[in-house]
Amino acid sequence: MASTPSSTLSPLYESNIFCNFNFPQKFTFPRKLHSKSCIRTTQVSLQEQSQVSNPNSSQYSDRKAVSSSKSKLWVNPKSPRASELKRKSYDFRYASLMKVAESLDSCKPVEEDVFNILADLGDKIVEQDAVVTLNNMTNAETALLAMKYFQQRLKLSKERGVKPDNVTFSTIISCARQCNLPEKAIEWFEKLPSFGCEPDDVTYSVMIDAYGKAGNVDMALSLYDRARTEKWRIDAVTFATLIRIYGAAGNFDGCLNVYEEMKALGVKPNMTVYNSLLDAMGRARRPWQAKNIYGEMLSNGFQPSWGTYASLIRAYGRARYSEDALKIYKEMKEKGLELSVVLYNTLLAMCADVGLTDEAVNIFEEMKSSASETCQPDSWTYSSLITIFSCSGKVSEAEFTLNEMMEAGFEPNIFVLTSLIQCYGKAGRTDDVVRTFDRLSDLGLSADERFTGCLLNVLTQTAKEDLHKLTICLERANPKLGYMVKFLVDDEVEEEGAFKKHAAELLDCATTDVRKAYCNCLIDICVNLNQLERACELLDVGLTLNIYTDIMSRTATQWSLHLKSLSLGAALTALHIWVNDLNKALESGEEFPSLLGINTGHGKHKYSEKGLAGVFESHLKELNAPFHEAPDKAGWFLTTKVAATSWLESRRAQEVVAA
Repeated sequence: MASTPSSTLSPLYESNIFCNFNFPQKFTFPRKLHSKSCIRTTQVSLQEQSQVSNPNSSQYSDRKAVSSSKSKLWVNPKSPRASELKRKSYDFRYASLMKVAESLDSCKPVEEDVFNILADLGDKIVEQDAVVTLNNMTNAETALLAMKYFQQRLKLSKERGVKPDNVTFSTIISCARQCNLPEKAIEWFEKLPSFGCEPDDVTYSVMIDAYGKAGNVDMALSLYDRARTEKWRIDAVTFATLIRIYGAAGNFDGCLNVYEEMKALGVKPNMTVYNSLLDAMGRARRPWQAKNIYGEMLSNGFQPSWGTYASLIRAYGRARYSEDALKIYKEMKEKGLELSVVLYNTLLAMCADVGLTDEAVNIFEEMKSSASETCQPDSWTYSSLITIFSCSGKVSEAEFTLNEMMEAGFEPNIFVLTSLIQCYGKAGRTDDVVRTFDRLSDLGLSADERFTGCLLNVLTQTAKEDLHKLTICLERANPKLGYMVKFLVDDEVEEEGAFKKHAAELLDCATTDVRKAYCNCLIDICVNLNQLERACELLDVGLTLNIYTDIMSRTATQWSLHLKSLSLGAALTALHIWVNDLNKALESGEEFPSLLGINTGHGKHKYSEKGLAGVFESHLKELNAPFHEAPDKAGWFLTTKVAATSWLESRRAQEVVAA
């Protein structure tokens, strides 16, 4: 039993496409049309197609043998007329139309060439021939010429004055989507009710994508909620838009939930989905999830695009996954992919954060050697490189880069001057620090909190005889902070509790980003000036304002002092207070646990081989304290109850003798 084929027609080429609609000038067909991307796929029988045109037309009198898909036509294969009947059937005609469509896709978009191919269809063509041919084409340019051919040769009864239906609107919305014109898709979607049309679930699903891209997030998410409830079919493009919507709102778990829902529905992710997810995970600072998604993408047979690499560099760079970021960078260079200046700057900022000086210099040189103008260094590039040299104490390199920056036409910004202040401070060049500070007013810049914090940090490294030079600068940058530092430097006498009150007011007004840095530096200055009592007051203020938390802890088996987030001066001050607390506990007869420990952390400074643990170990030896570094717990110094008790009693005896 052979049945007449029921051709699968995308709405782009169903009969109403021949109606004359006035498209906007910018509304052009995409270069490639794929039936899979159309928003609706309709099964149209031959009978239904014939009803579209005039049923009394002579064009259809020659096609009386064509039946609907509901009818069946059986040809006896043993009949001597079998081959002749098959040639006259629409099955045979359909196959020839498919071949014509393939030829049209591969030919040049030249009217003569297209018309010559279509001439093989003969003179007796019907509208159904046009629909089948156009529906099976993917080349938009030749498709338009083919449509012109059919319009010239077919006597269409529905050329003008036809009321658009759902298919018409679906076609236009589909075109708008493929042309990346979401506003135009919304415009036509919102016209549907005025023509008595009701969109189907597939059209609704497509509008999630359109509203999302147009910035109407509430409408997009509202439709998405309906889609989940009513089980609409949603394609990968729409899922990618939803991921971007959730990512832009900072709902990164929502991005992952959409991704999992998509997979659960059997929708296969495409590159847009993967790249959107990678970008979202980068902004969420979840590089481990970005790595997992990237691995899944590769295992599914996708090759990374430029956008993929860009998302990975941003994800790894922001999270300081330097090894992974540099690996991606190397892979891009090996493939001949050009980085943008933003990606270069992301890599350089990462190098500055983790102290990769040599790698940063290599990246900077490769950037300058690029033939592309879009890859040349900008002010942020130079700023990152100066920061790297400054943190490394490489004064001459920092100054050379500054001169190169100015020769390139870029004035130093507040970040550059902050780095230079730090650089000169490390080198002990106090006069250059003052000179750099004076450049602020010359450049019309104002000291921000980070600049002020850097200047304050320089004071912790400056010889006592030069402190007054920097105190003047600090008073100009931040009068309240400058007053407090001047108070310490001059070792002025104040009313009881006045210093602590001023410190609390100052730190309470500072932003979260700099409060701990300010407090650490002030304590360091006190320690450097042998003002331990004021250092203890500052630490108490820090604890009261929750600048420092969980410094001391007690369990049934161990009492601990946690110093990981403290500067050296603040750590020494905390140790002093903790030892005093242990003395008080011993005097009151309180039972010590079996272990006592000090946790300094095991990390080293990114631009130095020194860490708090190394410096602290020397100080513990000076105190003759029985704390020793634990071999199995990096950064921990432990002692026993017996050893701690003996040491504290010995200290107390020495204090009695000294008195």
